[in-house]
Amino acid sequence: MKNKTFLLIAILLLLGPSTYGNEQNVPKIEPETGKVFLYTAKKLGVPILKASIKIENGFWEAGKSYYRIQAQVDSLPNLRLLFRMKNRFTSIVETSTYTPIRYIKEIDQGGPFVKDKHYHQTLFFDLARQKVTIEKEEKGEKSEKKEIPIPLDTYDPLSLFARYYLKEEVRPGQDIQMSIFDGVKLRQIVFRSKKEKVELNKERAVETVCLECTTPFSTFGDQEGSIRIWYTANREKIPIVMELDLPIGSVKFELEEIRESKEVVQTSSKE
Repeated sequence: MKNKTFLLIAILLLLGPSTYGNEQNVPKIEPETGKVFLYTAKKLGVPILKASIKIENGFWEAGKSYYRIQAQVDSLPNLRLLFRMKNRFTSIVETSTYTPIRYIKEIDQGGPFVKDKHYHQTLFFDLARQKVTIEKEEKGEKSEKKEIPIPLDTYDPLSLFARYYLKEEVRPGQDIQMSIFDGVKLRQIVFRSKKEKVELNKERAVETVCLECTTPFSTFGDQEGSIRIWYTANREKIPIVMELDLPIGSVKFELEEIRESKEVVQTSSKE
């Protein structure tokens, strides 16, 4: 259970970053458009976690405009005897360049089958100097600041999501190379894309772009596993399913609904 729940966080953060369409002129989503993607994570068809990714309206700070992207992972009440999880992630991204400024992790989890972790960590990105400064507070004590060298085109997981969802377009058959740093390890990931049809239920199927990559997971001693993400092949580029294929089995995040301006604008297989 420990490995499974830990990797559910990884899927949210490693896959959320990329979205795709198949049209030549995919419009940018303006800062005024706020969206929330709500997911349920399942193991063998049984719900075990709720997760969400939220893109907030652009805001101003020190004379510059930014996006705020937030993700959260929560354990379900019926499983809290086994593990408890209330983890939060926030990325602040420049609206003009889509480069990361800050990445904040608030980890609060524990239980008989999950390692207790309670800490607050902030990453300050300085891509001009190709470094990131790490500040961490655990049990009320701040650890010494660390500076880590990073490549120029490095993103935190959520800022990468913002770049590809709000700006970039990726076509089927294209390879996407990513450099991601989340405060633990710098990873080089290559996603390969292809067209696939996904059945949401017996009466409804949608055309998607499927992205797949193979990457090592430190939780399993750097054994390799696969990440797959399915996005609707249209202007909306909605990430409808995200899945991890691991030596212990598969874990799948399914999109439940999308909210915009506090109103539900689309539902998935519940239709």
